[in-house]
Parts: sequence; structure tokens; C-alpha cells
Amino acid sequence: MKSETRKGLVSAYRERKVVGGVFAVRHTKHGKRLLNVTSDVQGSRNRFDFMKNTGACYHHKLRSEWSDNPPFVFEVLEELEKGEAQTDAEFKNDLETLRELWLDKLRDEEFY
Repeated sequence: MKSETRKGLVSAYRERKVVGGVFAVRHTKHGKRLLNVTSDVQGSRNRFDFMKNTGACYHHKLRSEWSDNPPFVFEVLEELEKGEAQTDAEFKNDLETLRELWLDKLRDEEFY
């Protein structure tokens, strides 16, 4: 790979928009949820889809109810874009705060 091409790819990666958020993996029959945060919503969705398609268990808390055709869906509850001057630690703190707000909003729901 040419040096210019590599530099261009690295630059594009660094300049990409980072979108994190709060998501839930919800059991479609009884509604119980696994609530989590991620600094890469699309990556988490891709990971869930891969695990569901291959039959591998997505998360240890779901293992007892996971099957060959798992009755779970991936739901993005809220997205948050990382600020240009924001550090990774600050972004993670903001995501955790957002998660706590969602736990409060869904306090009557059942969680894994």
C-alpha cells in the first residue's frame, strides 16, 4: 500500500463521526431487557446481528434464554455523538450518565 493511501485512510478514520449510545437487547416474548451503552452503536448492532445469525450467545446474562432462533431484538434507545474536543473518558462518562437516565425512565421494566 502506498504511503499516501495509508495516510489518507488513517486520516479518514480519525476524522470519522463517532456515535455512541444506549441500547437494549429485548426479549420479544416477555419484554425483559438487557440495557447497555456503547461508544460505537453500529459496531454493537453488527455484533448482535452476527451472534444472532450464528446462534452464538450475545451476552452471558442471556445465555439461559438464547437458542438457535433467539427471540431477541436490538433497539437503539438514544444516540450521542462524541464532541470534537471530548476525550474518550469524558465520552464514556456521558454515555454512563445517559444509561442511568434510561434506567430511571424504564424503572418499571424488568431487566437481565
